[in-house]
Amino acid sequence: MNSGLAKKLREGTKKAHTMAENVDFVKSFLKGVIAPESYRKLVAGLYFVYAEMEDQMHRHQEHPVVGPIYLPLLNRRNSLEKDLRFYYGENWSDQIQISPATQAYVDRIREVSESEPELLISHAYTRYMGDLSGGQILKGIAQRAMQLADGCGTAFYEFDDIADGKAFKAMYRQKLDELPLDAAAIDGIVKEANAAFEMNMKLFQELEGNALKSIGQLLLNTLTRRRAQTSPTLVATDS
Repeated sequence: MNSGLAKKLREGTKKAHTMAENVDFVKSFLKGVIAPESYRKLVAGLYFVYAEMEDQMHRHQEHPVVGPIYLPLLNRRNSLEKDLRFYYGENWSDQIQISPATQAYVDRIREVSESEPELLISHAYTRYMGDLSGGQILKGIAQRAMQLADGCGTAFYEFDDIADGKAFKAMYRQKLDELPLDAAAIDGIVKEANAAFEMNMKLFQELEGNALKSIGQLLLNTLTRRRAQTSPTLVATDS
């Protein structure tokens, strides 16, 4: 049995994929313009999303549809924890907070897990296939933009247990095509994948404001330093 799910997911999410790539935060990232504060908040947001998704997929590992694509070697939770220690320190868990957009994303994953576990496929596909496809490129951009040493702060993009990403993606697509699904279930999975893209977009859009604040503060600090260097009267005194 070949459901054609992989092709339907790819073709059915093309528009949403393009829209997500055109969010300002993503476009800036791809150009190498990354505010460190926004990036570490992105890592925190992804941690909440992946932790929930992976917990729910583990919960349904015996499910006839979820089980075949529950592949723990894809899990990103431990990698994200490693990155969070790098960006926040050992007490990272006390410092990060879930944002409204991330909370909505997590709530949706929990909701489908309770009501329609097969829709977890949509969330796994949207995240993992993107990670495998562009991970190394994004890793390089992040390293250059934030001047990161190799192995520092980019564990999220590293799949040490997958030797051949292209071959692995082909295997993953085959598993998708072999899932026991009818036409209605496939349509539901494609619809949920588009919703997952939209939730990712909202997460990115939320970060745009943080990035603008970070850049604005950086510009303000630079301007203030320059004025202080050239205008002694700007420095307050007690006399």
